Amino acid sequence: MSLSVGVLSAAHAHVDAYAGILAGREDVDLVGIADGDDERGRAAADRHGTAYVADGDELLERIDAAVICSANADHRDWFERAAKAGVHVLCEKPLAPTVEAASAIVDVWEDTGIVAGVAMPLRFCEPARRMREALEAGEIGSVRSISGTNRGKMPGGWFADPERAGGGAVVDHTVHIVDLVLDLLGETPAEVYAETDTRFHDIPVDDVNVLSMAMADGTPFLLDGSWSKPDAWHTWGDATLELTGTEGTVAIDYMDQSLTHTVASGDDAGVHTAFYGTDANAGLVDDFLESVRKGRDPEITPADGLAAVAVVEAAYDSADAGASVPVADVD
Repeated sequence: MSLSVGVLSAAHAHVDAYAGILAGREDVDLVGIADGDDERGRAAADRHGTAYVADGDELLERIDAAVICSANADHRDWFERAAKAGVHVLCEKPLAPTVEAASAIVDVWEDTGIVAGVAMPLRFCEPARRMREALEAGEIGSVRSISGTNRGKMPGGWFADPERAGGGAVVDHTVHIVDLVLDLLGETPAEVYAETDTRFHDIPVDDVNVLSMAMADGTPFLLDGSWSKPDAWHTWGDATLELTGTEGTVAIDYMDQSLTHTVASGDDAGVHTAFYGTDANAGLVDDFLESVRKGRDPEITPADGLAAVAVVEAAYDSADAGASVPVADVD
């Protein structure tokens, strides 16, 4: 069964990844890209051989499902409009900039019964799958400590606008690793102590952070989600997770699935990386489209997205207070 799919906004840096995957599938009709910014929307539509639709509600009338690629502050509006039209939704992360807005999205999802997912694709990479298998086999025993990183480049644009993004590196990067831990261990942190700052860029939001967290049983969880990679870095960043248990340790690095080579001179001089690993974005889209066809929940639901947003909000509250704060109970 072919699905009619649209993209709601081309504001996000990941729009080309998702639109490209959809445009290349034979079982999907990429109907169009809607965007209030005419120039941006037309450029994205042209890149992927689809139509530009200025009126988002008009596009919603023509599609079965949509991917929201807007600025964070606009997720709730797009989600509510899609749900009202009966359109299934895959929403970019974070689900929303605040727990209040994310909770409202969850309410709409539960009330309307649409299929809805959140774009936190690390669950679908091969290293995460192998880590899950190791845990299920009991290879490391009981988990006693957790540490991770999601360090990348500063995206610029609205990502550094506190009103449109809801913050800086914390809101952008924390959710990926927190969601992976939720998938692997079945829970998110119960308490957060966060230190944030702006050290690398002249922007009005945080670009560096270290989150010292604790799970419900006291297990420590340390996370660096800073925008600390130079613009000239040969990859966008990293995504790592290490779990230490009573019987051993297991660690993964998403970017380990790559070859790095250095060119000494000429037009291509510099360090280059060729990624050969699993396409986590494609796995995410596969799961979402299958969930639409089968009428089931995707792997990552709005409830999962809300749980990750609660950790982000607690991190900012902690940084403001200079003390540990509990993560809101959003179950």
